[in-house]
Amino acid sequence: MGYKILLILESFLMVLPKSMRKMFFAFLAKIAYILAPKYRKIVRQNLNYAFDGTMSDAQIKAITKYSFKNLLFNFLHLMELRHISKEALTKKITIENAEAVEKVHKEGRAVIYVTTHYSSWELGGAAIGAMIEPLGAVYKKMKNREYEDWVLEARARFGNTNLEKEKVVKPLIKLIKAGKASGLLIDTNINEREGTIVNFMGKPIRQVTTPAYLARKFNAAIIPVAIRTDDEEHYTLMLFDEIPVEKTEDEAADLQKATQLQADWLTSLISKEPKFWFWLHRRWKNDKPEIYQN
Repeated sequence: MGYKILLILESFLMVLPKSMRKMFFAFLAKIAYILAPKYRKIVRQNLNYAFDGTMSDAQIKAITKYSFKNLLFNFLHLMELRHISKEALTKKITIENAEAVEKVHKEGRAVIYVTTHYSSWELGGAAIGAMIEPLGAVYKKMKNREYEDWVLEARARFGNTNLEKEKVVKPLIKLIKAGKASGLLIDTNINEREGTIVNFMGKPIRQVTTPAYLARKFNAAIIPVAIRTDDEEHYTLMLFDEIPVEKTEDEAADLQKATQLQADWLTSLISKEPKFWFWLHRRWKNDKPEIYQN
C-alpha cells in the first residue's frame, strides 16, 4: 500500500514545476526536523565528537536542519532521475578535474571511484554514468524490496549497474578485468571483519579496505569523487587526483596506507564544508558506541 502511495505521489509531483517540488520537500524536511528528536541528537553527538565540542549551538542547529533538508532533496533527486533526460541532467552539472580520469583511461586501467554521502550524492552517481562512464555501484540491500527496486531503477537510468554488497568482490573483479568502472562508498559504519582502523576527523575508526585491495591486486586507479552545490540548482562534480596504492612485500601495510589516504581525503572534504556530510548516520556506532549513549 505504501509503495502505491509513493507512485501516486511521484506522478503528482512530477507534473508540478520543479520549484514547487523543492518547496514540498523542503517543507517535509522542516517537519522531519521537528518530529525526529532522536536524529537531531545523533547529529549533535556526531558533530561534538568529530569537532571536539568546538561547534556552537547555532552552528550545530544550522547543520542539523540542513542535514534533514539534504536527505529529503536526495530523495527528490531519485524521483527526478526516473524522469529527467540526459541532456537536462548534464546542464545541471559541471565536471571538475576530468583530467584525473582521462589519465587513467589513457593508461588502460580501470577506475574505482570512492565516494561518500556528501551533498547530492544521488545526482553525483548518475552524473558519472551519464557524463563520464557507466559504473557498477555497490549498495546495501534494503528491507522494503519494492522501494529498493524504485531506488535502483533511478540509479541505473544512465547506464550504471547496481551491485548488492553481499558477495560483491567477484563482480567487482570482473568489472575491473574488463576495464570498467566501479563505485564504492567509504563512509558507512562497518563491522570489524570488513576493514582496518584509520584516522578520520582526527579519530580512530574502521574503514573498508576493498578499494585499496582491488586497486593493488589488479592495477586499478582509486579516484575520489564528490559533488557540491551553492544554490541547489547547479552542481559541481569534483574528481580528485588518483590515490596511490603501493605494492610491496607487506600487503597489509600497503592496504593500510592507501585506506588512510582515502580517510585523509574525506576528512579534508568534510572539514572544509561540514554541512554537506550525512551527519544523521551513526558513523562511529561500532568503534565508539559510547558517544551515542544518553
